[in-house]
Amino acid sequence: MIRVVIAGMLIVSGLFTLGIATVGIFRFSHMLNRIHVAAKCDTLGALLVMLGLIVLSGWNVFSLKLALVIVFLWLCNPAASHLVARAEVKTNPELGELCDFVDMTEGKGNADD
Repeated sequence: MIRVVIAGMLIVSGLFTLGIATVGIFRFSHMLNRIHVAAKCDTLGALLVMLGLIVLSGWNVFSLKLALVIVFLWLCNPAASHLVARAEVKTNPELGELCDFVDMTEGKGNADD
């Protein structure tokens, strides 16, 4: 019974985090802010939901598979969002007017230092 309650709390908190991420994606106006909220909240929300599923199923092969999915998500989701953000920086010419960022090709920022 306690295992079901803990699993339910983890799953509900993960779904809440994913819901907040969805609101944040629609709320923020700039692409880089949207990428940031999507990467952080999706990674945490998926972790909480899958931990809840691990607790609910007990220790078996299915739990091991879910743990491997968690490791894969925690490695690939931040890297993928970083690559999308870099592509946005390189392809959006109006981005320099909206925010300060470091130009990766020259090593200099566009802010007056």
